[in-house]
Amino acid sequence: MPNAESTPEILYDQYLESTLASVDASEEAAKSVAERLGYDEEETYHIGYAVREAVVNAVVHGNLYSANKRVRLRMERSGGSLEVIVEDEGQGFEESQQADPLARENLLSQSGRGLLIIRAFMDELRIGRTEAGGTRLWMRKSLPAPR
Repeated sequence: MPNAESTPEILYDQYLESTLASVDASEEAAKSVAERLGYDEEETYHIGYAVREAVVNAVVHGNLYSANKRVRLRMERSGGSLEVIVEDEGQGFEESQQADPLARENLLSQSGRGLLIIRAFMDELRIGRTEAGGTRLWMRKSLPAPR
């Protein structure tokens, strides 16, 4: 039987519409969760921004703004970390096929930096597929030290 330390505590679990309003709502939800967990102002901003980027990717590139597709946002405390999962209902993508946002020819591009930002702001990022073939982003951020 798992102990309380190994059992994840679900902090937020919602299905969002594939709209830019959902992007804003997801960022606010992430910042609220981060504040409750005791992250400082800068880390709270980073977590909110990372979630925003992940949901933008899900809405725009995954679900293509489809009114028939949703984005799942789940945040949980697991052990000593905040874990965030963002799933879309799109066709999935291969990270190896993405252009390098730091390549000279891409420096002025209007998009393509979301995963780079997420990696900079979170401790860990994994990208995979959902059972239905969409994209799943899993992010982890160590909890702040108790005060």
